[in-house]
Amino acid sequence: MDSAILHFISPPIPYFVDCGYAYYGVGDSHIERDCIRVFDLIVVRKGVLPIGENGQSWEIQEGEGFILLPNGHHYGSAPCTTDTEIIWIHFQTYGSWKLCLDMNECMGNQMELIEEHKRLAYLNHADVCSIFLPKHMKLSSKAMEVLETFFQQEQEPQSLRNWKRQASFQLFLQHLDRDLASPTNDTAIQLADRIELFIRQNYATEITNSVLQKKLNYHPNYLAKAMLKVYGMTPMTYLQYYRLEQSKRLLLQTPWSIARIAEEVGFHHVSHYSSFFSKKEGLSPSGFRRKFAKQR
Repeated sequence: MDSAILHFISPPIPYFVDCGYAYYGVGDSHIERDCIRVFDLIVVRKGVLPIGENGQSWEIQEGEGFILLPNGHHYGSAPCTTDTEIIWIHFQTYGSWKLCLDMNECMGNQMELIEEHKRLAYLNHADVCSIFLPKHMKLSSKAMEVLETFFQQEQEPQSLRNWKRQASFQLFLQHLDRDLASPTNDTAIQLADRIELFIRQNYATEITNSVLQKKLNYHPNYLAKAMLKVYGMTPMTYLQYYRLEQSKRLLLQTPWSIARIAEEVGFHHVSHYSSFFSKKEGLSPSGFRRKFAKQR
């Protein structure tokens, strides 16, 4: 199913707020609302729901889901022509998100969205990743099974129920994210994940395209293509990015010298590290430390 894609950066992972059922008889329409400030995931269990948002209209069929935006104008685009039953789930995020036309647009804007995310979510050095959710989706049987667990927990005590629903919601998002990938994308995702894991575990050592080729048994061009598709950057660019993020962690959490931090994260020359850091962050490593580290 062709659909726009909601691109989220995490952590924090989009979090569950509330859920429930709604029923529409023949002639009933979805309620009209403006800027409800939460994402509204609607899943049709029975019937067909005509829905509109910001001047566009869709018909959500049985077994399909649709995500309404927190800042949109929502309404029934037409009365229901058959008895219809839906599940609704409200969720939200403190991080960055963007509605994109397709995966190419998601990848093209990924680094810009990550940088915005760090400002919004107050994350200066955390490892972040992308979550992709289709706006309009056909739900797999596994995703539907997870969805039903939200209501099987109704008899649990409130505190325990909320914990379980949050866990179920994250599992549900994982299914949506993975179901979005085509077989070609899934292969790229698996390979990109292997590259990312190797870099994360070995970033302080000497890593080159030749090293990656030897360890992963793929030509560097193929490795770069997979990383560009999934992370929006080549393995070598990701390596520099990851080293930079780890150096921020050390700047904030240790009293080590700039030279030692540069060496610890894999930069051979402190001058190269300082220049690279300043270019990417707009201030020097020592300036970053003065701005963000607490007084010791």
